[in-house]
Amino acid sequence: MFKTRYALPGTPPATLTPLAAGEAFPPEISFLEYDATALTERKVASVEELPAPPLSDGKTRWVEFNGLGDLDALKALGAKYGLHPLTLEDVLNMGQRPKMERYDDYLFIVAQMVYRDGDEGKMIGEQVSLFLSKGLLITVQEDPGNDVFEPVRARLRGNNGMIRKAGADYLAYALLDAIVDHCFPILECIGEGLDRLEDDLVARPGTTAVSALHDYRRTLLQLRRIIWPERDLVNAMLHDDSGLISDATKLYLRDCYDHAVRIMDLVESYREIAGGLLELYLTAVGMRTNEIMRVLTVISAIFIPLTFVAGVYGMNFQKEKLDPAVVAYPMNMPELHMPYGYVICVSLMATMAIGMLIFFRRKRWI
Repeated sequence: MFKTRYALPGTPPATLTPLAAGEAFPPEISFLEYDATALTERKVASVEELPAPPLSDGKTRWVEFNGLGDLDALKALGAKYGLHPLTLEDVLNMGQRPKMERYDDYLFIVAQMVYRDGDEGKMIGEQVSLFLSKGLLITVQEDPGNDVFEPVRARLRGNNGMIRKAGADYLAYALLDAIVDHCFPILECIGEGLDRLEDDLVARPGTTAVSALHDYRRTLLQLRRIIWPERDLVNAMLHDDSGLISDATKLYLRDCYDHAVRIMDLVESYREIAGGLLELYLTAVGMRTNEIMRVLTVISAIFIPLTFVAGVYGMNFQKEKLDPAVVAYPMNMPELHMPYGYVICVSLMATMAIGMLIFFRRKRWI
């Protein structure tokens, strides 16, 4: 679900290694500039068309750089806005732990974004890198076609709330809040799936249900790995003293931190439920095995004395001659020549079987 990419061992620091052919998307650059009264939004063909710093006219600017298939464009972005080469290396090496790093005049923020594929419903994780400076926010994503930021863009276009009146720090908060809150519907789907899986494990325990359970457990583990450090990331922003995050924005970050804690609690709860479902499966399989063994044991116990009776009368010791004038040996089995010996023997075995069934029922063994 979450892509990881690391530099080769021994590679010099700040080396930008091109992505593989199937992983690289050509960059799509969007530029959005706004204040409380006006908003301008446009697509940009190259980094050279972006405004150069310093940006001190009171407006907030959001640069979206989506796609990592052109290293020259990424280097040009870093050169234009003074981004440290180590941060650009972290942008390329996906799978970074959510974090915040402070540099001279900007904050470098890494977050992990989770969303569902619209066609297949498959869960996808993607790294989002943010560069926050005074009046400017730069976001870098790997996939230009998918993110969870459209509600934030709609708020900017519609001038809803206070987002247009606040600065770039509030915009960074809004994007992080969208990333964190997008975990709630995903966890809701996981909770509903676990409920259905519980019914299946009780009614029809099988390998299909166990495979689905392992998928849920793996997904929850991956979510835990990103939500835990993402909570620490929001906490670090709350205690930042660089001056790039205002006190007013930190009030909202506290709410984002609370959401991250709630999501972490849900993840832990669902992990416990998934563990309990695995125990439920093992218990259900054990109970079914015990039921089968009990039935087989009862059947065996019933047929053991019947087999004994049939074995005794199946020895067929015939020492005397069939001529009536010949005296039979006294130790021979007299029942072998009784007219109703077969009926008597079968009746005896049936009586023994019924008697044992009644005995097992009174003992509550069946």
